[in-house]
Amino acid sequence: MVTPSAPAHHPEQNHLLAGLPAAVFAPLVSHLELVAMPLGQLLYGPGRPLEHAYFPTTAIVSLHYVTQSGASAETAGVGNEGVVGLALFMGGDTTPSSAMVQTAGHAYRLERSVLKAAFEQVAQVRDPLLRYTQALMTQVCQTAVCNRHHSVDQQLSRWLLLSADRVPERELVVTQELIAGLLGVRRESITEAAGKLQHAGCIRYRRGHIAVLDRAGLESRACECYGVVRREWSRLLDRASR
Repeated sequence: MVTPSAPAHHPEQNHLLAGLPAAVFAPLVSHLELVAMPLGQLLYGPGRPLEHAYFPTTAIVSLHYVTQSGASAETAGVGNEGVVGLALFMGGDTTPSSAMVQTAGHAYRLERSVLKAAFEQVAQVRDPLLRYTQALMTQVCQTAVCNRHHSVDQQLSRWLLLSADRVPERELVVTQELIAGLLGVRRESITEAAGKLQHAGCIRYRRGHIAVLDRAGLESRACECYGVVRREWSRLLDRASR
């Protein structure tokens, strides 16, 4: 008898969904739609109504703001620890920012009315979403501080660590140009910083792929912002799964 292999994708690959009690999770399963998220896909833009929430499993989504001049900077990233679309349950249906896929992968999509009903009627859904919102606010605040006061080397180390935490392979498919746009710095600055990290043996960079080789070394080069965000994730999100 051949034992069937485990499915390649499952909603519980997202930590928020995995932490829901079985009695709460079961009614939502039929409403969760697996969607592919290619690199560069725009999930929503400024002022556009949000129709779905997205629970990433293997993709990473960048929340960023684009100025009138076309310059942009990331305010936070969302991976398998969270959800994209906070405005749907925080009292608004639009935001002035954008959400773009920075690392291709998959997510589970949930229609807005289903999420709103669950948030309003079920405390076991509302409480983790509110804790996640607080954790995301911490990430936004630390990103602002980091971009203002810390060096490009430190910013890049922080960004790489947070991104690597969200992908099991610890290898990112990303270009230096994209990172520069997300951090709001010149591409040449990222090239120089990445070169230093590669020379130190912390990362390996080739043809748009960045692999984290020495995590401890990368952490020693990052600023305190990474640790603040990770501790807040642990405090607010690392609850016993069902």
